Amino acid sequence: MWCLELLLPLLLIINDASCQWNVWVPRDISAMTNSCVVIPCTFMYPSGIRPYRGTHGIWYFGQPYPQLFPPVVFKSRTDVVHESYKGRTKLLGDLHQRNCTLLINNIGTEHSGRYYFRADLGGANMYTYPDFSELKVLDQPNIDVPEEIVSDESLELTCYAPDNCPDMTPEIQWMYTDYLPDPEFSADYLEESNTAVLSSTLTFTPRPMHNGQLLGCRVYYPNTTLVYERLISLDVKYAPRSVWVNVSSEVMEGSSVMLHCEVDSNPPPRISWMFGDQELLWDTASNVSLSLDDVTPAQEGIYTCVGDNGYGTMNTSLYLAVKYPPREPLVNDSMTVLEGSSLALHCSTQGSPAPTLTWLKDGELVGTITADELSVLEIVEITPQGDGQYRCLAENEHGRASSSFNITVEYAPVLLDESKCTVVREGVQCVCIATGNPEPTIEFYLPDLNITINETDGRYNFYTHTDGHTSTGMIKLREKGERVDNGGPAVNVHCSIYNMYGRESIHLELQQEKKYMMAVIVGTIGGVAVIAFIIAAVRYVGHNNKKENGNPRQDVVLENPALYYSAVKKDKQNLRKKVLKTELLGSKFNSILEETTGEDGDYQPVGSMAGLERKELNYAALEFIGARSREGASGRGDDGSNYTEIKAK
Repeated sequence: MWCLELLLPLLLIINDASCQWNVWVPRDISAMTNSCVVIPCTFMYPSGIRPYRGTHGIWYFGQPYPQLFPPVVFKSRTDVVHESYKGRTKLLGDLHQRNCTLLINNIGTEHSGRYYFRADLGGANMYTYPDFSELKVLDQPNIDVPEEIVSDESLELTCYAPDNCPDMTPEIQWMYTDYLPDPEFSADYLEESNTAVLSSTLTFTPRPMHNGQLLGCRVYYPNTTLVYERLISLDVKYAPRSVWVNVSSEVMEGSSVMLHCEVDSNPPPRISWMFGDQELLWDTASNVSLSLDDVTPAQEGIYTCVGDNGYGTMNTSLYLAVKYPPREPLVNDSMTVLEGSSLALHCSTQGSPAPTLTWLKDGELVGTITADELSVLEIVEITPQGDGQYRCLAENEHGRASSSFNITVEYAPVLLDESKCTVVREGVQCVCIATGNPEPTIEFYLPDLNITINETDGRYNFYTHTDGHTSTGMIKLREKGERVDNGGPAVNVHCSIYNMYGRESIHLELQQEKKYMMAVIVGTIGGVAVIAFIIAAVRYVGHNNKKENGNPRQDVVLENPALYYSAVKKDKQNLRKKVLKTELLGSKFNSILEETTGEDGDYQPVGSMAGLERKELNYAALEFIGARSREGASGRGDDGSNYTEIKAK
């Protein structure tokens, strides 16, 4: 009746007809399939109209205009209705009381739609109201689900069931709530515009584990077989709660490796692979793999997988170790140092695992073994023996490498014990041997003559030789000098050695070498023995000759004694061997004399033999031949002695 409040009376008159033809129906109403629904309805018509032959009404489905021939749901004048509504509809209201409430039984989903009411007051007083009630026939209950379900935030889910059937009252149950943490239930009944809705609300706090879980709402009507269920899957949003990556791994240099990352979150996150501050790869997915080919030691380090889905961020890291053999060590440069200096030798390299470092000098171990990438070898007050090649060896299970350098130690000259003077055939030979770095220079000084010999002199044989850091100098003094008390020559020679670091001078002593002395002794004894032997042999031969001349034998003929007494070949061969041995003895004796006196075999008086002059010695071979008589002879002389022939060769 709000139109009666219009200000202009003219408008009241104009709108009277439309305002009087009015209907009230619920705009939306719902019902479960196979149940019933009551559509409340109240209509009005102008007060000036008098119903002709009573008040009648018609319910249409889908369209309000009869000329479009909409399906007739209910008609009060006749029972002619659309086939789908036969026996299903009933008017609960009293049309005379302007109540047009409609009951529809055993409805199905095909009955969902708009319902229009038309008033028939007789004659031309028929009017179809444009307002409608839209019926929703449900085959399952409605669940009101929020647009976003967030983990750890309280959630309310409401299940609705229409209660618009007078003969049946629904009841609601929640299903699959046993796994929910502390669920709470509450029921409510909402009635508005003569429509009623029963609701049940479930309250709980979801967790990430509830994502994808099923929840159900069941609507049933007691004392009937009507049961309706609705299932939903929870879409719980949550930040990444776990990030899985490979365990830390080891790979060889030059190989390939695949790093995997999986993130548990809802919605799927943006996954990034990070190496330090550098982003290597990203994608929006639940898992992402990073492939590394031809790995180098520079790629060793911490790799981090980061997952971010807008609800939170989470990351996990792994360490990728790249194994490789040692690199060529870095060592000191070759150096020259002075004796007594202290050094620190450095060796550094890289390898994985950390290599073992070993110091070697000329192939021999000189330093401790260190399992590290740096080793320092300290040498305190280096000596000349420290001169040589130093090498640092680095090795691990994958290979080895080394680097070397040289240390040259310079030092003042040192005279060696082999320096001395000895007697030789020409006179006296003096040798001076010294070592030093740089190689020392050698000079001889003769104080008696006040001269320094450092080059060839006409009166002396002088020469030097250098081998490495050792220098050798030698002179031969032709003048033997005066004799000393023991019969040897007097020697007064000084050796001077020097280089840039120092000088040293020493008086060289005269030494009689053992070989020389033994030769003198053997030669003297041998000479006396040979002379004595010859004298004895000569006397013996003379004695035998006298016997033969004084007692001649007639039965023995000695026309050719040498031929006769050599008739036995075997005895002759034995005698030849004896002669040969005697000749060799003489030859060996001459060799001893030559070795003692000089290359030419000229004997030089030495020591106690100084007063003897050399003499040419002849040797004799004594052949003792057993005498045999000719045929009929007895083989003996008158005196019974054997015959012996002495030959001088």
